[in-house]
This record gives sequence, structure tokens and C-alpha cells, in this order.
Amino acid sequence: MTEANFDYQHVEGGVPIKMWTRGVPVDDKARAQLARAAQMPFIFKHVAAMPDVHVGIGATVGSVIPTKGAVIPAAVGVDIGCGMMAARTSLVASDLPDNLEGVRAAIERAVPHGRSVGRTKRDTGSWGDPPPAIVEAWATLFARFETITAKYPRLKNTNNLVHLGTLGTGNHFIEVCLDTEQRVWVMLHSGSRGVGNAIGSFFIELAKQDMRKWHINLPDQDLAYFPEGTDHFDDYVEAVGWAQDYAALNRRMMMTNVIRAIRSEITKPFDAELKAVNCHHNYVSRETHFGENVLITRKGAVRAAKGVLGIIPGSMGAKSFIVRGLGNAESFDSCSHGAGRVMSRTQAKKEVSLAEHIADTAGVACRKDEGVIDESPRAYKPIEAVMAAQADLVEIVHTLKQVVCVKG
Repeated sequence: MTEANFDYQHVEGGVPIKMWTRGVPVDDKARAQLARAAQMPFIFKHVAAMPDVHVGIGATVGSVIPTKGAVIPAAVGVDIGCGMMAARTSLVASDLPDNLEGVRAAIERAVPHGRSVGRTKRDTGSWGDPPPAIVEAWATLFARFETITAKYPRLKNTNNLVHLGTLGTGNHFIEVCLDTEQRVWVMLHSGSRGVGNAIGSFFIELAKQDMRKWHINLPDQDLAYFPEGTDHFDDYVEAVGWAQDYAALNRRMMMTNVIRAIRSEITKPFDAELKAVNCHHNYVSRETHFGENVLITRKGAVRAAKGVLGIIPGSMGAKSFIVRGLGNAESFDSCSHGAGRVMSRTQAKKEVSLAEHIADTAGVACRKDEGVIDESPRAYKPIEAVMAAQADLVEIVHTLKQVVCVKG
């Protein structure tokens, strides 16, 4: 028997927490938030905490929450289906131009990103007039969306079609990377955008209303849940499944447009998606673990079943990894979704200087302004320590380093 690679946290009145956090910092508030989730009566076996674990809204980011007979909408969150896509091209480093700002600008033109608000102008993060390919892709989701909005009409007038194939803000990004063999990859991170946010927010509030109606006391109101067998449970599972499919398609459409943008800057013909991975890290799915059928909610965690490929990105300026799952049953076949924050956004803006951000992103064609300080490498845990802490969850297949980074 090999020694377990996790630490064991006992929870008074709840299931234990198994934490893959050796060698990485864990905030006391994150431990307390994990413990509150572990106290819910329908948690199956234990809660698993990944090495990038940190405080989140509703549930801890970097947590795997297995449930039987109930689902917690806030444990999935509002960025439903948020995840990663990576594709290897046939290009190598020497095929790239010496100055990559042209490639970066082409990607920024091809994919709506960021967000601007105002009555007189279009939001830069959405399509003004969606291209035909986006309209065609939306048609594959529309019938199921109509079924959902027939029950919940307020979800109809949301940013759905106009956000398909767009990046968003915050920690979402598009990158051009090199692996250790100097092969060029394209990697991106986004989710279900405005429509997913609307679905998540709506059902989180609906669950809270149900708890008040049934006079159910919770250790945290964000742990409001839908019991299996109720209409709201079925409707949420249907809506969250649709949003997860939207998120995967969103990444696919972005990847298509990013590859097209790169081709506009690099005249050499090349193949794309020689090896492609598209994985969620904010989602819920029905799976079999320890011989039982359970719902697995991964909030900032990636499925790492044996042989399954996943993506673990570092921060701007840091390494990222294409990994293969080792199928560790104790983690519910999961691994981290990234490095994990070590500073809140507010704290990073106060403590990280622009000069430090510029130094930490040297060699990367990216934004080097005050507006992205909260995403600077110093705001995140060291990705090497995170990977070492989960050596029994995944094996590294490819190590990537970005040379271009587009953020909203």
C-alpha cells in the first residue's frame, strides 16, 4: 500500500474532507467553507479539496462535492460549464513572427472580449451582428433552450446568441503557447457567458426561496439545494446540462475563429487540432463512484478519470499543463483546474505593482496595464507546487508556456 497523498480534515457533524494540499497554502476561510459543505446531510463519503483550493461564492473553488438525492446550485456557481480547450497545431516556434503583437491583435479582432456598458455603444464583449457560423451553431441549442424558457420565461431575454463564441472578462483568456518540443498550441478558457450566469443566478435564488418556504436551516444560505424528485431539481439539472453544452460549444466556436485569425497573420499553411481537449471545470455530472450512482459537482476541478486528458493552466506568465488522469478513486477521479488564487482581486490590486506585473509577464505578448493586475502571476499559487501536490491524480503529458495572452 502506498501512503495517501492527501491530508484528512475531520468535520464535526459532517463527512471528512480529503485535501490534496501538501506544499501549497490553504486559507482558513477556505477550510471553514469546505467544512460547511461537508456538514450537509446528503454528502456522499467525503468532500475532496484540490491543491488550488480557495474561497469562492457559494462553495469553495477547487472542491469536489459528491451528493446523493440533492444538488446545490451555488456549488456549481454562475459560470456554468466554465472550462478549457487546447489544440495543438503543426506549427513550431520558428514559424511564428518575431513580434507577436500582430497575432495578438488579430485574435482580439476575431473574438469579442471584455465588457463595455453604455446606452450609445455595443458591448465589446458580444456580437453586434453574429456571423452566420455562430447563428448556425446556436440553432443546435435553440430547441432545448426554448423548452427551458417555456417554463422560466425570464431566462429568454438573456445574452445567449450574442455571447456564443465570445471570451468574457476576469480570468478568461486565449493563449498561444509553446510546448517543450517548441510546437505551437492554442489554449482558451471560458464558459457559458451571460446566459449561463442568468441560469445559475436564477436557480440559486430559487433554491434559497425553497429553503425559506420549507423552513430548512443551513450552515450557509449559499448551500441551498434542490431535493431529487422535485420539479425544481429536474428543471435545474436540465438547465445546467444545457448551459454546459453551450459552454463547450462556445469554446469550440472561439477556437475556430482564433485559428482563422492566426492563419491571417502566418502565411505558412498549417493543421490545427492535431490533439484537442475540451473540458469543463465548473459543472455537475452523474457518475458512478465506490459502486454507487452519485451527482459529482466540480467547482474549479477537472475530471481526471484514468486515461482522460485534461488541462491545468497556470497564471499569466506561468506554465500550463496537458494532463492525463490517473483515476484516483479518493478524489472522485478529479484534479485541480489551475493554480488557484492566493490573493483576492482587491488584494492583488493593492499589493502587486505594475512594474512587478510587467516583469512577471516578460516574453509574453499581453496586456501590461493596471486593468489586469488582479490576474497577475503573483495573485496565484505557484503552479509547480500545485502540480506536485496532485502527482497521484494526474500525469503530465505536455508542458506549455504562453507567448501570447489575450484577456478581456
